[in-house]
Amino acid sequence: MAKSFCESIKLLRSTGPSYSKLRSRGVSTNTPKKQVVQAVLQDPIHHDEPSITIRTPVPGPKSVALKKDLNTMQEMSTVTFFADYEKSYGNYLCDVDGNTFLDCFMQIASIPLGYNHPAILEALRDERNIKTMANRPALGWFPSEDWVHRIKHSMLAVAPPGMTQVFPMMCGTCSNENGIKMMFMRYMNKQRGGRVDFNAEELNSVLKHEAPGSPKLSILSFKGGFHGRSIGLLSCSHSRPIQGVDIPTMQWPKADFPKYKYPLNENVRENEAEDARCLARVEELIEQATKDGQPVAGVISEPIQAEGGDNHASDSFFQGVAAICKKNDISLMMDEVQTGGGASGKMWCHEHFGIEADVVSFSKKMLSGGIYHNMEHRPPHPGRILNTWVGDPHKIIMLEQVVKTIKEESLLNLVTESGKTIMAGLEDIQGRYPEILSKARGRGTICAVDVKN
Repeated sequence: MAKSFCESIKLLRSTGPSYSKLRSRGVSTNTPKKQVVQAVLQDPIHHDEPSITIRTPVPGPKSVALKKDLNTMQEMSTVTFFADYEKSYGNYLCDVDGNTFLDCFMQIASIPLGYNHPAILEALRDERNIKTMANRPALGWFPSEDWVHRIKHSMLAVAPPGMTQVFPMMCGTCSNENGIKMMFMRYMNKQRGGRVDFNAEELNSVLKHEAPGSPKLSILSFKGGFHGRSIGLLSCSHSRPIQGVDIPTMQWPKADFPKYKYPLNENVRENEAEDARCLARVEELIEQATKDGQPVAGVISEPIQAEGGDNHASDSFFQGVAAICKKNDISLMMDEVQTGGGASGKMWCHEHFGIEADVVSFSKKMLSGGIYHNMEHRPPHPGRILNTWVGDPHKIIMLEQVVKTIKEESLLNLVTESGKTIMAGLEDIQGRYPEILSKARGRGTICAVDVKN
């Protein structure tokens, strides 16, 4: 059997002139007759770049009708419009009403190379990948022979500094949830002096949600942060109230995230004082949590608070947080779900700070969720960080192409240069309309400006 669809086309065309006119054909394999792979003969992928076109009000009549129908089945009033992903391409998003938009947000920061990138589409229609996608494995038990190679050349090929371990996950929430579990496990392993076997008291008490099996610990996070919608992560989040109302959560400590005066170069002394104030508060909360019988096992922070309002902090602030964690022998976790994957000009935004975290979570532009971690946070028992799938080979097939394209086309350099252009534009328009715009800020293409109400 030919190795790819393009080779299949050449093979079939060479057997007779009638094949060149066919759109699809059953391609026989060496497997029994009942197992026949249906191959669609496709020409090389080609797209014409769209242009901005607005034909109807937004949302248009088709989107309005579809949304009304969808809402009879589920509460999905958040829908803006229904997209036409067949026509969308690159930075342009088309809707079902014939409108085309320049998309600056890419599905909540989750599309790394734009819509319908040829490298991704070619990988998805490669015959060698079809059965991988058709037979989704429980990777904690039955991975395929090529799984080790795929992980090495996708996720581990772009691992943050100091990270040699990775757990693929399904989404950002489960990545962060399992990340904080790793910090708890590491903390308790230290408390036991490295003892790996659990005693009867620990095993029996955990089913009653009591200590010592279920210890009273906490995770310190920052006001303005958002890490996910599970109960554990709502306990670490502090942004929009609607995300947590009615949900019982843990009373874990929240430190102040720096609020700077802009422009930064005119307020250096004030902003250094703000960093010092916030770092002092982190130390106070860690000390108070220990006194309250709920010691802090680790600190979680976004490199840039995205959901909370595109809040940036200085390199020295994060260096201070890392130093506090080291001094108190607790873990530092960077939530790179929104910022990871290259949009800051580096693959991982916290690289800008000159620090190494203990745990780094990711999702969105990495296409798969997951957790990087160092060896100290590797669970000492099998099965403690696990789920049915532990990721998805389909997402790795796409991620391989993303990593390859980022490297071959030097996209991180392009992000850095594009970010300079965006910031120059924001600062220019802010200077011309100071009564409306303020606090232009950014790293790479993660740029923002405040608009006065």
